Amino acid sequence: MNMKKKSKFREYAEALIIAGLVAFVVRAFVVEAFKIPSGSMIPTLSIGDHIFVNKFAYGVRVPFTKYRLIDHGVPHHGDVIVFIYPEDESLDYIKRVIGLPGDKITLRGSEVYLNGQQLQRKKLEVSQALSSKRVLELKNGDIRRIPYVSGWNDFDFYEEYFDGKKYVVQYEKYVGREEREITVPEGHLFVMGDNRDNSRDSREWGFVPIENLKGKALFVWLSLDRDQGGIRWHEFGRMIR
Repeated sequence: MNMKKKSKFREYAEALIIAGLVAFVVRAFVVEAFKIPSGSMIPTLSIGDHIFVNKFAYGVRVPFTKYRLIDHGVPHHGDVIVFIYPEDESLDYIKRVIGLPGDKITLRGSEVYLNGQQLQRKKLEVSQALSSKRVLELKNGDIRRIPYVSGWNDFDFYEEYFDGKKYVVQYEKYVGREEREITVPEGHLFVMGDNRDNSRDSREWGFVPIENLKGKALFVWLSLDRDQGGIRWHEFGRMIR
């Protein structure tokens, strides 16, 4: 191998190493891609959504551990977060933050109270979209598209307002619910899925240690419809709120 070929090979090798290091740093400290495997966050996120998560939002962690190098504090109410599942640390979950350390939460039927104040919400009239059986239209002045759900008339949809955020949650009709009061301990979060009656969350398995946080959900970069096939192009680039 002559010197010229050797020099070109070395140049390519160095470029690959640098690219690999940059990719590692970005994934470890800045942003990471995740795929949504379940419907627990419907209508905010659908099965087959691929999202980017801001790993710098709440601090910098040592890669592949729960230890933080830099602490930016805790999430805000209503943030959609990705975290290490407390009962199986090989799994990552995504839910919405309802309670912060010290908050008192009351669950009364389909209503959620935070420190004695009911979360503001408005019931939405839902009708099946005529143009596509893959979506529903929410007739609230500002039509929003959400994934089509078989038996859509078995659900109630509410637009919920929380710390300046506005999002849609889904409940099954006629599901009996007992009243519960919960106080979030220090160093922990209380989280719920937006698909309130089809989500395994803090109501079932308890609180999320803040040290388990991985980041804040940013936006959808790809959405695959596994039932109908193809890509949900209207979801591309949608910010997660």
